[in-house]
Amino acid sequence: MNSALSILKHHKLRITDCRLEIIREFLSKQVALAHSDLEESLNSQFDRVTIYRTLKTFLDQDLVHKVLDDSGATKYALCSHEEADHNHEHVHFKCEKCGETTCLDAIALPKISLPKGFKKQEMNLLIQGTCSKCS
Repeated sequence: MNSALSILKHHKLRITDCRLEIIREFLSKQVALAHSDLEESLNSQFDRVTIYRTLKTFLDQDLVHKVLDDSGATKYALCSHEEADHNHEHVHFKCEKCGETTCLDAIALPKISLPKGFKKQEMNLLIQGTCSKCS
């Protein structure tokens, strides 16, 4: 499942130009992208609301997940569905030089026992440093 068209078909989503272009951006960049990143790279091809709604649909359909980042902006990353039971609880790495945030799917988060009465919704771990391109 490596083309934008096959990803949309796999998730049984209607095929639109905006959806195809946004997935192509994720596939070509291979990093987490903010709404503003997509607006900029798509050169005003689609309006802000269309991009927002597309990201919301992708989020609802488990095609992308939100990424923790210290910038304050919500970023999204394309989910890896190579495993039958994927999850979003993995490490993210942000490069302090280029600013790119990358999913490190192979690194699982540790199990954490919460105090009585606390219920986990989700876990995030962000590692900051220098990526392989900037080293």
